[in-house]
Amino acid sequence: MNSNQTAQLIKQLQGIVGQKYTLTNPNHTLPYRQGIRFGEGDALAVVLPGTLVEQWLVLKACVEADVIVITQSANTGLTGGSTPDGNDYDRPIVIVSTRRLDGINVIENGEQVVCLPGSTLFRLEKELKKYHRGPHSVIGSSCIGASVMGGVCNNSGGALIQRGPAYTQMAVFAQLDAQGQLHLVNHLGIELGDEPETILQNLQNHAYSDKDIKRDAGLGHDHHYCDHVREIDADTPARFNADPARHYEASGSAGRLMVFAVRLDTFPLEKKSAVFYIGTNDINELNGIRRHILGQFKTLPVSGEYIHRVAFDIAAVYGKPSFLAIKKLGTDMMPRMFVFKNFVDRVTAKIPFFPKNFSDRFSIFACKFLPNHLPKSLRDYRDRYEHHLILKMADDGIAEAEAFLKDYFQNKNGNYFLCDEKEAEAAMLHRFAAAGAATAYRNVHSKTVENIVALDIALKRNDTDWFETLPESVDQNFVYKMYYGHFFCYVFHQDYIAKKGVDCDKVKEDILALLDQRGAQYPAEHNVGHLYHANADLKKFYQELDPTNSLNPGIGKTSKKKNWV
Repeated sequence: MNSNQTAQLIKQLQGIVGQKYTLTNPNHTLPYRQGIRFGEGDALAVVLPGTLVEQWLVLKACVEADVIVITQSANTGLTGGSTPDGNDYDRPIVIVSTRRLDGINVIENGEQVVCLPGSTLFRLEKELKKYHRGPHSVIGSSCIGASVMGGVCNNSGGALIQRGPAYTQMAVFAQLDAQGQLHLVNHLGIELGDEPETILQNLQNHAYSDKDIKRDAGLGHDHHYCDHVREIDADTPARFNADPARHYEASGSAGRLMVFAVRLDTFPLEKKSAVFYIGTNDINELNGIRRHILGQFKTLPVSGEYIHRVAFDIAAVYGKPSFLAIKKLGTDMMPRMFVFKNFVDRVTAKIPFFPKNFSDRFSIFACKFLPNHLPKSLRDYRDRYEHHLILKMADDGIAEAEAFLKDYFQNKNGNYFLCDEKEAEAAMLHRFAAAGAATAYRNVHSKTVENIVALDIALKRNDTDWFETLPESVDQNFVYKMYYGHFFCYVFHQDYIAKKGVDCDKVKEDILALLDQRGAQYPAEHNVGHLYHANADLKKFYQELDPTNSLNPGIGKTSKKKNWV
């Protein structure tokens, strides 16, 4: 692409969305070209359309110019899957950010919702409370502005045991065929017209009524997961990103389509809930709890979050700023806080005497002078027990769990207590804070830490030896190993903080080889991004969705070249 063609495309994009929303200065595009943990590369421009029609026209212009398009929602992913990765692409890249395209329309008396690309989980959760219902996912990712669309396109799982990975068969999306022709597909189950611009305009303006909505257009979530997760003797994981059973058009598409809207089911809120905090030094005691609850309980838990003592300790220091920010400011403020944090880091990075990652260093240092934020009961359990399980039950399940745990721990070394409101909030926030604590630790200790090897894995449902023991040849490479995750789904997040000078890519391959021997699948819920190899099924799915390899090429370590060369 020569300079004249480049200038012509940029002028065309400016004509569609305006000069203000066509970013070309590398300093201005960096927040969009760089992932939170991984991934960075060049881009010809970052475009922020303000309407769905603008988004469609931008895509058309990019297709005509034969450039790569990466559609980006909130850019909160942990595997770099919505940013460029390096500069070895064969065509220029345009990033289309959908942050301005927020839109939620509750339909079917609150039982379903239509979400546009910029809709965030925390806003959806807030909107649905008016109907006494909740969205598919409400785990802490919503606190940092994660998008609804990103969850669907990546089959994200989250903590809620009964709902499984984000999934829908109803969406409006644009697709390139094998001849490079662009098509808009309306599988939303809502009559919106015939022409692309009419469909998108009606969609954005909610210009449809109940009679336009088809009731049996497809599934709005995975209805079978609540039974699937109960199969505790199955020799396969409960959920993982490359599972073909949960790939359907937009669901799992990972940017291989440009998605304009998804239609999802919502769920009734529990009338009453309770949190049990469980501690033990014997993983077999947690095995017994998991197998009995999944196999015998009439009521599945709302969530069951595991955290290991080391993760508890790292989160207590390096996750404290996030913990306090959410507690004091609420989830609504968190997206703006993260934008401000990134702005501070970009500005201070240009000042010679300021250290890199200044915001993390300052906030963690300042928090040392604040009182301990964790209740004494949690800290006591930390001292007594290596393994911690935060079990949340609702309605009829509360009495069921209390009776079981009281009997179960009569002859066990571990124990449990029923959390009061303050303890329950602290336990949940602390578990969320663990997810970002390794990154904060790395940022503060850059002189002694090479990087993080971050894995999210799904173990076989019948695996009783779930807690990892690494051989010394691998273990010696790490300062700390953090283990936490969604225990009943057997999905674990494993953050290895590597010593300075360690070859993180090699160590990662060593760990993955060990996981292969155990029959684990990975990634479990953050998708392949640019960190994992797409397996044969996932690669085939991507090729079917995007035969010219023009939309987010290279993810899953696949080809970045046109037509999959």
